[in-house]
Amino acid sequence: MTLFRMVLLLAIGVLSDSVMAQGQNQENVLTAKHAVEIYRQDREAEILEDFVDLLSIRNVATHLPDMERNAEHIIGLLEPRGFETQRLSAGGAPYIYAELNTPGASETILIYAHFDGQPVQEENWAYPPFSPTLLDGPVQAGAQTIDIKSVNGSFHPEWRLYARSAGDDKMPIVALVHTLDALAANGIELSVNLKLLLDGEEEQGSPTIAKIIEENASLFDADLLLFCDGPMHQSRQAQIVFGVRGVTTIDLTTFGATRPLHSGHYGNWAPNPVMQLTHLLASMRDETGRILVEQYYDDVAPLGELEREAIANMPDVTEMLKDELAVHTPEGGGKRLEELIALPALNARGIQAGGVGEKGRNIVLTSATTSLDLRLVPNQTPERVVALIEEHLRTEGFHVVYEDPDDDTLRSHEKVAKLDWHDTGYPALRTALDHPMSLRLTALMRLIAPDLIVTPTMGGSLPLHEFGSRLAAPIIILPLANHDNNQHAENENIRLKNIWDAMQVYGAVLASFGEK
Repeated sequence: MTLFRMVLLLAIGVLSDSVMAQGQNQENVLTAKHAVEIYRQDREAEILEDFVDLLSIRNVATHLPDMERNAEHIIGLLEPRGFETQRLSAGGAPYIYAELNTPGASETILIYAHFDGQPVQEENWAYPPFSPTLLDGPVQAGAQTIDIKSVNGSFHPEWRLYARSAGDDKMPIVALVHTLDALAANGIELSVNLKLLLDGEEEQGSPTIAKIIEENASLFDADLLLFCDGPMHQSRQAQIVFGVRGVTTIDLTTFGATRPLHSGHYGNWAPNPVMQLTHLLASMRDETGRILVEQYYDDVAPLGELEREAIANMPDVTEMLKDELAVHTPEGGGKRLEELIALPALNARGIQAGGVGEKGRNIVLTSATTSLDLRLVPNQTPERVVALIEEHLRTEGFHVVYEDPDDDTLRSHEKVAKLDWHDTGYPALRTALDHPMSLRLTALMRLIAPDLIVTPTMGGSLPLHEFGSRLAAPIIILPLANHDNNQHAENENIRLKNIWDAMQVYGAVLASFGEK
Protein backbone atom coordinates (compact mmCIF):
# COMPACT_ATOMS: atom_id res chain seq x y z
CA MET A 1 0.00 0.00 0.00
CA THR A 2 1.41 3.40 -0.97
CA LEU A 3 2.01 6.10 1.62
CA PHE A 4 -0.47 8.39 -0.12
CA ARG A 5 -3.20 5.74 0.06
CA MET A 6 -2.41 5.08 3.71
CA VAL A 7 -2.80 8.76 4.54
CA LEU A 8 -6.00 8.95 2.50
CA LEU A 9 -7.43 6.07 4.50
CA LEU A 10 -6.28 7.80 7.66
CA ALA A 11 -8.09 10.95 6.54
CA ILE A 12 -11.27 8.96 6.04
CA GLY A 13 -10.72 7.43 9.46
CA VAL A 14 -10.32 10.87 11.01
CA LEU A 15 -13.64 11.89 9.48
CA SER A 16 -15.24 8.71 10.76
CA ASP A 17 -13.98 9.28 14.29
CA SER A 18 -14.99 12.95 14.37
CA VAL A 19 -17.68 14.06 11.96
CA MET A 20 -19.45 10.78 11.40
CA ALA A 21 -19.26 9.78 15.06
CA GLN A 22 -21.43 12.78 15.86
CA GLY A 23 -23.96 12.11 13.13
CA GLN A 24 -22.51 14.48 10.52
CA ASN A 25 -22.21 11.81 7.85
CA GLN A 26 -22.10 12.20 4.12
CA GLU A 27 -25.85 12.74 3.98
CA ASN A 28 -25.56 15.77 6.29
CA VAL A 29 -22.73 17.27 4.26
CA LEU A 30 -24.66 16.81 1.05
CA THR A 31 -27.77 18.30 2.67
CA ALA A 32 -25.94 21.58 3.24
CA LYS A 33 -24.52 21.48 -0.27
CA HIS A 34 -27.97 20.81 -1.75
CA ALA A 35 -29.62 23.54 0.32
CA VAL A 36 -27.14 26.10 -1.00
CA GLU A 37 -27.66 24.89 -4.55
CA ILE A 38 -31.45 25.21 -4.42
CA TYR A 39 -31.25 28.61 -2.75
CA ARG A 40 -28.81 29.85 -5.37
CA GLN A 41 -30.88 28.62 -8.32
CA ASP A 42 -33.71 30.88 -7.25
CA ARG A 43 -31.50 33.94 -6.78
CA GLU A 44 -28.79 33.86 -9.43
CA ALA A 45 -29.63 37.30 -10.80
CA GLU A 46 -29.57 38.80 -7.29
CA ILE A 47 -26.16 37.25 -6.57
CA LEU A 48 -24.69 38.52 -9.82
CA GLU A 49 -26.12 42.00 -9.32
CA ASP A 50 -24.44 42.15 -5.90
CA PHE A 51 -21.22 40.99 -7.54
CA VAL A 52 -21.51 43.62 -10.27
CA ASP A 53 -21.95 46.34 -7.64
CA LEU A 54 -18.73 45.30 -5.90
CA LEU A 55 -16.77 44.88 -9.12
CA SER A 56 -17.80 48.34 -10.29
CA ILE A 57 -15.67 50.00 -7.60
CA ARG A 58 -12.12 50.70 -8.76
CA ASN A 59 -9.62 48.95 -6.54
CA VAL A 60 -5.95 49.68 -7.14
CA ALA A 61 -4.46 49.55 -3.64
CA THR A 62 -2.39 52.70 -4.04
CA HIS A 63 -5.52 54.82 -4.59
CA LEU A 64 -6.75 54.96 -1.02
CA PRO A 65 -10.10 56.75 -1.62
CA ASP A 66 -11.19 53.89 -3.91
CA MET A 67 -10.07 51.30 -1.37
CA GLU A 68 -12.06 53.04 1.36
CA ARG A 69 -15.13 52.88 -0.88
CA ASN A 70 -14.52 49.15 -1.37
CA ALA A 71 -14.17 48.64 2.37
CA GLU A 72 -17.37 50.57 3.12
CA HIS A 73 -19.27 48.55 0.51
CA ILE A 74 -18.01 45.20 1.82
CA ILE A 75 -18.82 46.12 5.41
CA GLY A 76 -22.29 46.91 4.14
CA LEU A 77 -22.51 43.32 2.93
CA LEU A 78 -21.17 41.78 6.12
CA GLU A 79 -22.86 43.60 8.97
CA PRO A 80 -26.46 42.80 7.90
CA ARG A 81 -25.40 39.12 7.98
CA GLY A 82 -24.46 39.42 11.66
CA PHE A 83 -20.72 40.07 11.40
CA GLU A 84 -18.95 42.41 13.77
CA THR A 85 -16.43 44.30 11.65
CA GLN A 86 -13.32 46.42 12.06
CA ARG A 87 -11.20 48.39 9.63
CA LEU A 88 -7.51 47.65 10.20
CA SER A 89 -4.70 49.77 8.80
CA ALA A 90 -0.95 50.09 9.24
CA GLY A 91 -0.28 52.93 6.86
CA GLY A 92 -1.48 51.42 3.60
CA ALA A 93 -4.83 50.41 2.15
CA PRO A 94 -7.49 49.21 4.58
CA TYR A 95 -7.99 45.63 5.71
CA ILE A 96 -11.37 44.39 6.91
CA TYR A 97 -11.62 42.07 9.89
CA ALA A 98 -15.01 40.46 10.51
CA GLU A 99 -16.23 37.96 13.09
CA LEU A 100 -19.37 35.83 13.27
CA ASN A 101 -19.65 33.72 16.42
CA THR A 102 -21.68 30.53 16.55
CA PRO A 103 -23.19 29.53 19.94
CA GLY A 104 -21.72 26.23 21.07
CA ALA A 105 -19.00 26.09 18.43
CA SER A 106 -15.62 25.02 19.78
CA GLU A 107 -13.50 25.70 16.70
CA THR A 108 -12.82 28.72 14.52
CA ILE A 109 -12.09 29.02 10.81
CA LEU A 110 -10.36 32.17 9.56
CA ILE A 111 -10.97 32.88 5.86
CA TYR A 112 -8.65 35.16 3.90
CA ALA A 113 -9.42 36.87 0.60
CA HIS A 114 -8.44 40.21 -0.91
CA PHE A 115 -10.42 42.97 -2.58
CA ASP A 116 -7.73 44.99 -4.34
CA GLY A 117 -6.78 44.36 -7.95
CA GLN A 118 -3.97 44.90 -10.41
CA PRO A 119 -3.80 48.20 -12.33
CA VAL A 120 -5.55 48.17 -15.69
CA GLN A 121 -4.76 49.40 -19.17
CA GLU A 122 -8.33 50.02 -20.23
CA GLU A 123 -7.48 50.31 -23.92
CA ASN A 124 -6.52 46.61 -23.93
CA TRP A 125 -9.87 45.42 -22.58
CA ALA A 126 -12.72 44.26 -24.80
CA TYR A 127 -15.15 45.78 -22.28
CA PRO A 128 -14.54 48.43 -19.60
CA PRO A 129 -12.87 46.72 -16.62
CA PHE A 130 -15.04 48.49 -14.04
CA SER A 131 -18.29 48.11 -15.95
CA PRO A 132 -18.79 44.36 -15.40
CA THR A 133 -20.07 42.62 -18.51
CA LEU A 134 -21.74 39.21 -18.73
CA LEU A 135 -20.88 37.19 -21.85
CA ASP A 136 -22.19 33.84 -23.04
CA GLY A 137 -18.66 32.41 -23.20
CA PRO A 138 -15.00 33.42 -23.48
CA VAL A 139 -14.44 36.78 -25.15
CA GLN A 140 -11.81 35.35 -27.48
CA ALA A 141 -14.42 32.97 -28.89
CA GLY A 142 -16.62 35.85 -30.05
CA ALA A 143 -19.06 35.61 -27.14
CA GLN A 144 -22.10 37.87 -26.99
CA THR A 145 -23.10 40.20 -24.17
CA ILE A 146 -26.07 39.39 -21.93
CA ASP A 147 -28.14 41.81 -19.88
CA ILE A 148 -28.37 40.27 -16.40
CA LYS A 149 -31.75 41.89 -15.74
CA SER A 150 -33.23 40.40 -18.91
CA VAL A 151 -32.52 36.76 -17.97
CA ASN A 152 -35.57 34.79 -16.91
CA GLY A 153 -34.68 31.65 -14.98
CA SER A 154 -31.22 30.23 -14.53
CA PHE A 155 -27.95 31.49 -15.93
CA HIS A 156 -25.87 29.10 -18.01
CA PRO A 157 -22.91 27.90 -15.90
CA GLU A 158 -20.45 28.50 -18.76
CA TRP A 159 -21.32 32.19 -19.05
CA ARG A 160 -18.60 34.53 -17.82
CA LEU A 161 -18.54 37.85 -16.02
CA TYR A 162 -15.75 40.14 -17.21
CA ALA A 163 -14.25 42.77 -14.87
CA ARG A 164 -11.10 43.53 -12.94
CA SER A 165 -10.97 41.32 -9.82
CA ALA A 166 -13.78 39.05 -11.05
CA GLY A 167 -11.40 36.11 -10.71
CA ASP A 168 -8.78 37.62 -8.43
CA ASP A 169 -10.22 38.02 -5.81
CA LYS A 170 -13.59 39.60 -5.03
CA MET A 171 -15.65 36.51 -5.84
CA PRO A 172 -15.09 34.70 -2.50
CA ILE A 173 -16.62 37.68 -0.66
CA VAL A 174 -19.87 37.63 -2.62
CA ALA A 175 -20.05 33.82 -2.69
CA LEU A 176 -19.57 33.66 1.09
CA VAL A 177 -22.26 36.18 2.07
CA HIS A 178 -24.84 34.51 -0.15
CA THR A 179 -23.85 31.10 1.19
CA LEU A 180 -24.58 32.37 4.69
CA ASP A 181 -27.97 33.57 3.48
CA ALA A 182 -28.68 30.14 2.00
CA LEU A 183 -27.78 28.31 5.20
CA ALA A 184 -29.83 30.70 7.33
CA ALA A 185 -32.84 30.39 5.03
CA ASN A 186 -32.73 26.60 5.46
CA GLY A 187 -32.22 26.66 9.22
CA ILE A 188 -28.70 25.22 8.95
CA GLU A 189 -26.40 26.55 11.67
CA LEU A 190 -22.70 27.05 11.22
CA SER A 191 -20.58 24.42 12.95
CA VAL A 192 -17.70 26.84 13.57
CA ASN A 193 -16.99 30.38 14.57
CA LEU A 194 -16.14 32.32 11.44
CA LYS A 195 -13.54 35.05 11.06
CA LEU A 196 -12.61 36.95 7.91
CA LEU A 197 -9.54 38.92 6.96
CA LEU A 198 -10.03 40.79 3.70
CA ASP A 199 -6.83 42.32 2.38
CA GLY A 200 -6.84 45.68 0.60
CA GLU A 201 -3.26 45.58 -0.66
CA GLU A 202 -2.45 41.99 -1.68
CA GLU A 203 -1.57 42.94 -5.25
CA GLN A 204 1.05 45.31 -3.82
CA GLY A 205 2.61 42.43 -1.88
CA SER A 206 0.62 43.05 1.35
CA PRO A 207 3.40 45.32 2.64
CA THR A 208 1.74 46.03 5.99
CA ILE A 209 0.25 42.61 6.71
CA ALA A 210 2.98 41.70 9.21
CA LYS A 211 2.27 44.83 11.24
CA ILE A 212 -1.50 44.25 10.98
CA ILE A 213 -1.10 40.75 12.45
CA GLU A 214 1.36 41.77 15.15
CA GLU A 215 -0.79 44.70 16.33
CA ASN A 216 -3.99 42.60 16.34
CA ALA A 217 -2.70 39.11 17.11
CA SER A 218 -5.63 38.10 19.35
CA LEU A 219 -8.10 38.72 16.53
CA PHE A 220 -6.54 35.99 14.42
CA ASP A 221 -6.72 33.09 16.86
CA ALA A 222 -8.16 30.20 14.85
CA ASP A 223 -7.95 26.47 14.37
CA LEU A 224 -7.68 26.63 10.58
CA LEU A 225 -6.79 29.40 8.14
CA LEU A 226 -8.34 29.04 4.68
CA PHE A 227 -6.77 31.17 1.97
CA CYS A 228 -9.34 31.70 -0.76
CA ASP A 229 -7.23 33.01 -3.60
CA GLY A 230 -5.81 31.67 -6.83
CA PRO A 231 -7.06 29.63 -9.79
CA MET A 232 -8.28 26.05 -9.64
CA HIS A 233 -6.64 23.18 -11.45
CA GLN A 234 -6.81 23.24 -15.24
CA SER A 235 -8.95 20.09 -15.23
CA ARG A 236 -11.73 22.06 -13.44
CA GLN A 237 -11.84 19.45 -10.69
CA ALA A 238 -12.19 20.65 -7.10
CA GLN A 239 -8.84 21.26 -5.45
CA ILE A 240 -7.18 22.07 -2.15
CA VAL A 241 -3.60 23.29 -2.00
CA PHE A 242 -1.19 23.07 0.91
CA GLY A 243 1.51 25.53 -0.04
CA VAL A 244 2.73 28.38 -2.19
CA ARG A 245 6.06 29.56 -3.46
CA GLY A 246 7.68 32.63 -2.02
CA VAL A 247 8.70 35.57 -4.19
CA THR A 248 11.08 38.47 -4.45
CA THR A 249 11.90 40.82 -7.34
CA ILE A 250 15.08 42.51 -8.55
CA ASP A 251 16.06 44.70 -11.49
CA LEU A 252 19.45 44.30 -13.17
CA THR A 253 20.95 47.03 -15.34
CA THR A 254 24.06 46.82 -17.52
CA PHE A 255 25.88 49.86 -18.87
CA GLY A 256 27.70 51.01 -21.98
CA ALA A 257 29.11 54.44 -22.80
CA THR A 258 27.77 57.59 -21.17
CA ARG A 259 25.89 58.66 -24.31
CA PRO A 260 24.18 56.76 -27.17
CA LEU A 261 26.61 56.02 -30.00
CA HIS A 262 26.06 55.50 -33.72
CA SER A 263 26.11 51.75 -34.31
CA GLY A 264 27.97 52.12 -37.59
CA HIS A 265 30.70 54.36 -36.24
CA TYR A 266 31.10 52.65 -32.85
CA GLY A 267 29.61 49.17 -33.23
CA ASN A 268 32.08 46.38 -32.35
CA TRP A 269 33.97 48.88 -30.17
CA ALA A 270 31.51 50.42 -27.73
CA PRO A 271 30.32 48.05 -24.98
CA ASN A 272 26.80 46.95 -25.85
CA PRO A 273 24.62 46.78 -22.71
CA VAL A 274 21.84 44.84 -24.45
CA MET A 275 24.24 42.08 -25.46
CA GLN A 276 25.87 42.12 -22.01
CA LEU A 277 22.46 41.70 -20.43
CA THR A 278 21.38 38.83 -22.69
CA HIS A 279 24.66 36.98 -22.07
CA LEU A 280 24.20 37.54 -18.34
CA LEU A 281 20.67 36.14 -18.42
CA ALA A 282 21.83 33.12 -20.41
CA SER A 283 24.47 32.46 -17.75
CA MET A 284 21.79 32.39 -15.03
CA ARG A 285 19.28 29.95 -16.51
CA ASP A 286 19.37 27.19 -19.13
CA GLU A 287 16.78 26.42 -21.80
CA THR A 288 14.93 23.97 -19.56
CA GLY A 289 14.47 26.60 -16.86
CA ARG A 290 17.09 25.19 -14.48
CA ILE A 291 18.85 27.97 -12.58
CA LEU A 292 22.61 27.93 -13.13
CA VAL A 293 23.56 30.24 -10.27
CA GLU A 294 26.04 28.44 -8.02
CA GLN A 295 24.51 26.95 -4.79
CA TYR A 296 20.99 28.11 -5.75
CA TYR A 297 19.43 24.73 -4.99
CA ASP A 298 21.43 24.00 -1.83
CA ASP A 299 18.67 25.19 0.52
CA VAL A 300 15.74 23.69 -1.38
CA ALA A 301 13.61 21.36 0.74
CA PRO A 302 12.89 18.25 -1.37
CA LEU A 303 9.36 16.95 -1.74
CA GLY A 304 8.50 14.10 0.58
CA GLU A 305 7.12 10.76 -0.53
CA LEU A 306 3.57 11.77 0.36
CA GLU A 307 3.84 14.95 -1.71
CA ARG A 308 5.32 13.12 -4.69
CA GLU A 309 2.51 10.59 -4.63
CA ALA A 310 -0.05 13.39 -4.46
CA ILE A 311 1.47 14.93 -7.59
CA ALA A 312 1.46 11.55 -9.33
CA ASN A 313 -2.28 11.23 -8.60
CA MET A 314 -3.10 14.64 -10.12
CA PRO A 315 -4.55 14.72 -13.65
CA ASP A 316 -1.80 15.27 -16.20
CA VAL A 317 -2.85 18.33 -18.20
CA THR A 318 0.33 18.63 -20.27
CA GLU A 319 -1.23 17.87 -23.64
CA MET A 320 -4.31 19.96 -22.89
CA LEU A 321 -2.18 22.99 -22.02
CA LYS A 322 0.09 22.52 -25.02
CA ASP A 323 -2.96 22.65 -27.26
CA GLU A 324 -4.73 25.47 -25.39
CA LEU A 325 -1.64 27.68 -25.27
CA ALA A 326 -0.11 26.67 -28.64
CA VAL A 327 3.12 25.41 -27.05
CA HIS A 328 5.19 22.84 -28.93
CA THR A 329 7.84 22.07 -26.31
CA PRO A 330 7.40 23.20 -22.70
CA GLU A 331 10.38 24.00 -20.56
CA GLY A 332 11.29 21.66 -17.74
CA GLY A 333 13.07 18.88 -19.57
CA GLY A 334 9.97 16.67 -19.71
CA LYS A 335 8.86 17.09 -16.10
CA ARG A 336 5.21 17.74 -15.33
CA LEU A 337 4.00 21.23 -14.50
CA GLU A 338 3.13 20.13 -10.96
CA GLU A 339 6.71 18.98 -10.37
CA LEU A 340 8.21 22.14 -11.81
CA ILE A 341 6.21 24.55 -9.68
CA ALA A 342 7.63 22.81 -6.62
CA LEU A 343 11.07 24.07 -7.70
CA PRO A 344 12.57 27.57 -7.63
CA ALA A 345 12.04 29.70 -10.73
CA LEU A 346 13.86 32.66 -12.24
CA ASN A 347 11.64 34.60 -14.63
CA ALA A 348 12.74 37.55 -16.75
CA ARG A 349 9.46 39.43 -16.67
CA GLY A 350 10.60 42.28 -18.88
CA ILE A 351 13.50 43.98 -20.65
CA GLN A 352 13.78 47.71 -21.22
CA ALA A 353 16.34 48.72 -23.82
CA GLY A 354 15.64 51.10 -26.68
CA GLY A 355 12.98 50.52 -29.31
CA VAL A 356 11.99 48.08 -32.05
CA GLY A 357 10.12 48.37 -35.32
CA GLU A 358 9.34 51.99 -36.15
CA LYS A 359 10.97 53.07 -32.86
CA GLY A 360 14.23 51.27 -33.54
CA ARG A 361 17.37 53.41 -33.87
CA ASN A 362 20.81 52.49 -35.16
CA ILE A 363 22.61 53.17 -31.89
CA VAL A 364 24.53 51.42 -29.17
CA LEU A 365 22.54 52.19 -26.03
CA THR A 366 23.84 53.52 -22.74
CA SER A 367 22.05 50.91 -20.60
CA ALA A 368 19.68 47.94 -20.60
CA THR A 369 17.53 46.68 -17.73
CA THR A 370 15.75 43.43 -16.97
CA SER A 371 13.25 42.82 -14.19
CA LEU A 372 13.37 39.39 -12.56
CA ASP A 373 10.81 37.73 -10.37
CA LEU A 374 12.27 34.93 -8.28
CA ARG A 375 9.93 32.22 -7.04
CA LEU A 376 11.12 30.49 -3.89
CA VAL A 377 10.37 27.13 -2.30
CA PRO A 378 10.56 26.03 1.35
CA ASN A 379 13.89 26.72 3.11
CA GLN A 380 14.87 29.45 0.64
CA THR A 381 14.85 33.08 1.76
CA PRO A 382 14.76 36.25 -0.35
CA GLU A 383 17.96 37.50 1.28
CA ARG A 384 19.87 34.33 0.44
CA VAL A 385 18.83 34.10 -3.24
CA VAL A 386 19.59 37.77 -3.86
CA ALA A 387 23.03 37.30 -2.29
CA LEU A 388 23.65 34.29 -4.57
CA ILE A 389 22.67 36.28 -7.65
CA GLU A 390 24.92 39.15 -6.59
CA GLU A 391 27.83 36.73 -6.23
CA HIS A 392 27.00 35.30 -9.67
CA LEU A 393 27.26 38.79 -11.18
CA ARG A 394 30.74 39.13 -9.72
CA THR A 395 31.69 35.68 -10.98
CA GLU A 396 30.64 36.83 -14.47
CA GLY A 397 33.04 39.74 -14.19
CA PHE A 398 30.63 42.52 -13.20
CA HIS A 399 31.34 45.23 -10.68
CA VAL A 400 28.10 45.49 -8.71
CA VAL A 401 26.62 48.85 -7.74
CA TYR A 402 23.30 49.81 -6.16
CA GLU A 403 22.91 53.28 -7.68
CA ASP A 404 23.56 54.57 -11.19
CA PRO A 405 27.35 54.52 -11.65
CA ASP A 406 29.31 57.72 -12.16
CA ASP A 407 31.82 58.18 -14.96
CA ASP A 408 34.79 57.18 -12.80
CA THR A 409 33.11 53.88 -11.92
CA LEU A 410 32.49 53.11 -15.61
CA ARG A 411 36.08 54.02 -16.51
CA SER A 412 37.48 51.81 -13.75
CA HIS A 413 35.61 48.56 -14.46
CA GLU A 414 35.22 46.41 -17.56
CA LYS A 415 31.59 45.56 -16.80
CA VAL A 416 29.21 47.27 -14.38
CA ALA A 417 25.81 46.01 -13.22
CA LYS A 418 23.35 47.78 -10.97
CA LEU A 419 21.32 45.54 -8.68
CA ASP A 420 18.05 47.06 -7.49
CA TRP A 421 16.23 44.89 -4.94
CA HIS A 422 12.72 46.38 -4.80
CA ASP A 423 11.48 44.68 -1.65
CA THR A 424 12.31 41.75 0.52
CA GLY A 425 9.36 39.66 -0.66
CA TYR A 426 8.58 36.62 1.44
CA PRO A 427 9.54 32.93 1.73
CA ALA A 428 7.47 29.94 0.68
CA LEU A 429 5.18 28.00 3.00
CA ARG A 430 3.89 24.45 2.86
CA THR A 431 1.53 22.75 5.33
CA ALA A 432 2.00 19.02 5.85
CA LEU A 433 -0.53 16.86 4.02
CA ASP A 434 -0.82 14.66 7.11
CA HIS A 435 -1.44 17.48 9.60
CA PRO A 436 -4.66 16.63 11.52
CA MET A 437 -6.49 19.66 10.09
CA SER A 438 -5.26 18.76 6.61
CA LEU A 439 -6.67 15.27 6.99
CA ARG A 440 -10.03 16.54 8.25
CA LEU A 441 -10.48 19.06 5.48
CA THR A 442 -9.33 16.59 2.83
CA ALA A 443 -11.83 14.01 4.02
CA LEU A 444 -14.67 16.53 4.16
CA MET A 445 -13.85 17.90 0.71
CA ARG A 446 -13.89 14.38 -0.71
CA LEU A 447 -17.49 14.08 0.43
CA ILE A 448 -18.28 17.24 -1.51
CA ALA A 449 -16.13 16.34 -4.52
CA PRO A 450 -14.97 12.70 -4.76
CA ASP A 451 -12.52 13.63 -7.55
CA LEU A 452 -10.80 16.20 -5.31
CA ILE A 453 -7.24 17.10 -6.32
CA VAL A 454 -4.78 17.31 -3.43
CA THR A 455 -1.92 19.63 -4.40
CA PRO A 456 1.26 20.05 -2.30
CA THR A 457 2.01 23.53 -3.66
CA MET A 458 0.79 26.01 -6.24
CA GLY A 459 3.07 27.95 -8.52
CA GLY A 460 2.00 31.43 -7.52
CA SER A 461 2.85 33.34 -4.37
CA LEU A 462 0.75 34.54 -1.45
CA PRO A 463 1.89 36.16 1.81
CA LEU A 464 1.30 32.94 3.74
CA HIS A 465 4.67 33.15 5.47
CA GLU A 466 3.58 36.36 7.18
CA PHE A 467 0.74 34.37 8.77
CA GLY A 468 2.59 31.10 9.28
CA SER A 469 5.46 32.75 11.12
CA ARG A 470 3.10 34.57 13.51
CA LEU A 471 0.03 32.37 13.94
CA ALA A 472 -0.38 28.79 15.11
CA ALA A 473 -3.22 27.77 12.80
CA PRO A 474 -2.33 25.54 9.83
CA ILE A 475 -2.89 27.20 6.46
CA ILE A 476 -4.67 25.55 3.54
CA ILE A 477 -5.49 27.19 0.21
CA LEU A 478 -8.95 26.82 -1.31
CA PRO A 479 -8.67 28.05 -4.92
CA LEU A 480 -12.04 28.90 -6.42
CA ALA A 481 -11.55 30.77 -9.74
CA ASN A 482 -11.39 29.18 -13.19
CA HIS A 483 -7.82 28.55 -14.34
CA ASP A 484 -8.31 30.71 -17.45
CA ASN A 485 -9.62 33.76 -15.59
CA ASN A 486 -6.92 36.09 -17.02
CA GLN A 487 -5.96 37.31 -13.56
CA HIS A 488 -3.68 40.38 -13.63
CA ALA A 489 -4.26 40.78 -17.39
CA GLU A 490 -6.85 42.34 -19.63
CA ASN A 491 -10.27 40.69 -19.88
CA GLU A 492 -10.15 39.15 -16.41
CA ASN A 493 -13.24 37.02 -15.85
CA ILE A 494 -15.04 34.49 -13.71
CA ARG A 495 -16.94 31.49 -15.02
CA LEU A 496 -20.37 31.38 -13.34
CA LYS A 497 -20.08 27.74 -12.38
CA ASN A 498 -17.04 28.63 -10.29
CA ILE A 499 -19.20 31.02 -8.25
CA TRP A 500 -21.90 28.39 -7.79
CA ASP A 501 -19.35 25.72 -6.85
CA ALA A 502 -17.67 28.08 -4.36
CA MET A 503 -20.99 28.59 -2.60
CA GLN A 504 -21.53 24.84 -2.27
CA VAL A 505 -18.03 24.32 -0.85
CA TYR A 506 -18.48 27.14 1.65
CA GLY A 507 -21.86 25.76 2.68
CA ALA A 508 -20.64 22.22 3.30
CA VAL A 509 -17.46 23.29 5.12
CA LEU A 510 -19.08 25.88 7.37
CA ALA A 511 -22.01 23.63 8.23
CA SER A 512 -19.98 20.48 8.87
CA PHE A 513 -16.31 21.07 9.64
CA GLY A 514 -16.77 21.80 13.34
CA GLU A 515 -18.96 18.78 14.07
CA LYS A 516 -16.84 16.21 15.93
